[in-house]
Amino acid sequence: MAEAQANIGVVGLAVMGSNLARNLAHHGNTVAVYNRSYGRTETLMNEHGDEGKFIPAKTIEEFVSSLAKPRTAIIMVKAGAPTDAMIEALADAMEPGDIIVDGGNSYFPDTIRREKEIRARGLHYVGCGISGGEEGALNGPSMMPGGTDESWKTLGPILESIAAVAEGEPCVTHIGHDGAGHFVKMVHNGIEYADMQLIGESYDLLRRGLGMSAEEIANTFDEWNKGDLDSYLVEITAEVLHHVDAKTGKPFVDVVVDHAGMKGTGTWTVQTALDLAVPVTGIAEAVFARGLSSMEAQREEVKSKPLAGPDGKINVEDKAAFVEAVRQALYASKIVAYAQGFDEIRAGAAKYDWNIDLGAVARIWRGGCIIRAKFLNRISDAFDSGEKFESLLQDAYFKAAVENAQDAWREVVSTAARVGIPVPAFSSSLSYYDGLRSDRLPAALIQGQRDFFGAHTYGRVDMPGTFHTLWSGDRSEIEE
Repeated sequence: MAEAQANIGVVGLAVMGSNLARNLAHHGNTVAVYNRSYGRTETLMNEHGDEGKFIPAKTIEEFVSSLAKPRTAIIMVKAGAPTDAMIEALADAMEPGDIIVDGGNSYFPDTIRREKEIRARGLHYVGCGISGGEEGALNGPSMMPGGTDESWKTLGPILESIAAVAEGEPCVTHIGHDGAGHFVKMVHNGIEYADMQLIGESYDLLRRGLGMSAEEIANTFDEWNKGDLDSYLVEITAEVLHHVDAKTGKPFVDVVVDHAGMKGTGTWTVQTALDLAVPVTGIAEAVFARGLSSMEAQREEVKSKPLAGPDGKINVEDKAAFVEAVRQALYASKIVAYAQGFDEIRAGAAKYDWNIDLGAVARIWRGGCIIRAKFLNRISDAFDSGEKFESLLQDAYFKAAVENAQDAWREVVSTAARVGIPVPAFSSSLSYYDGLRSDRLPAALIQGQRDFFGAHTYGRVDMPGTFHTLWSGDRSEIEE
């Protein structure tokens, strides 16, 4: 057996795991590495073994024995059954006090279950969301670890050594206990879905609506990235639109099949929001838009048997003014997406008894992660200000920003509807905003309907209590 000397280990050496192991080694950690197929371990050692201190292992037992106590191992394998199998193998070889970290995109209820099971065996289990993709894993991700306070004492300095840094601060914090880390990462990905859909709708309005070329739109996004919309996703959108396909000479975006894939985290975000009764309409519409894009049979049928509607052409006297209106609509809708995401985090924290610092979450998303953006500083400031608000839209900065953008926002949504360009995330975000600011909603009528057919009761605006009308009788009202 190897002599215990590694302060951290990585299990699973596909690209993400390999890059994370290299990042750890680059920052002074001694890294034990193991993969079920030893070939990947050999590849890592042959190609990158000189980048730092690695201890390769051929078996789980050899891997565990090379770790200094408390043994700490990060699992980077496929979520689901493979993760469960690896947890079991590690737990069998480890001792009480050791730490198992799941760095994959696991569903947070699974993390809650696993943490409870592993804790019963005297071990620590940490579900850790890692954002930033392959590049982030190598050069500095944003990380969202859960787990016990005790495990954070060991794990914190290690993760801080490899995290992205934004304004002098590492983009990692202890989110909360058991499934809190994976919950926050799930919502992060849901916001990412909304952000990408909003950018896609902006592109569609400019390309199909105004007839701008991919290169013109790329230049537009380059300009937008210099202001309030400064973000990783806007930056890479410009790069994708600048790219030209080598085979055809066409814009790259024109040769890509328009079916957007998804791996589940956006769907989980929406499903969980429904369970929590939190409206995340922008995120939901982004998920549904990806689903619609991949409905190949239905879309092919409509191509052969077209549905009637406008041609999608936008005719405006001032093209530059409309482009600016799209920019403002994008910013306002983006604010709504983040507001809804943080509402879900707040609701999840209340349900699962997690003490989540929303300002800290915003800070660790400023670097390394896919949704990193300049305005996350504003979000962090809002949550750290001490001001009490139920919605981020009531913070003074964001309230003013959305109010100032709303005329442009309404123009964009109404124009899109008139010419037949779908903007589900733009329009649902605007409807959410209008719903939130309405003094009265038609929910009063809905509650009346519910009471009529199901005796579900209702409240009154003029007195406390719960009431029911005897609809099938004399229609008198009784108090329940």
